Amino acid sequence: MDDDRVLRLLEEIRDLQRQQVDAARQVLQNQQDAIRTQRDGMARARRLLPALAIVVAIILVIVLVLLRFVLRRYT
Repeated sequence: MDDDRVLRLLEEIRDLQRQQVDAARQVLQNQQDAIRTQRDGMARARRLLPALAIVVAIILVIVLVLLRFVLRRYT
């Protein structure tokens, strides 16, 4: 009877270890997915950065031209 208890206990330990290994695999897969998503986001940001800089520069030029106009007109 003791052998049966030991056998069941060992089987339960084995099953728990398999679950732990499966969970670790899932964690690693999730980390890989997160890293891939982060890399894709950084690549997209690098592509959009020059366009955003141009838009900001154009807006800054417009604001400066309008400010110059207002200062000349009302002083």
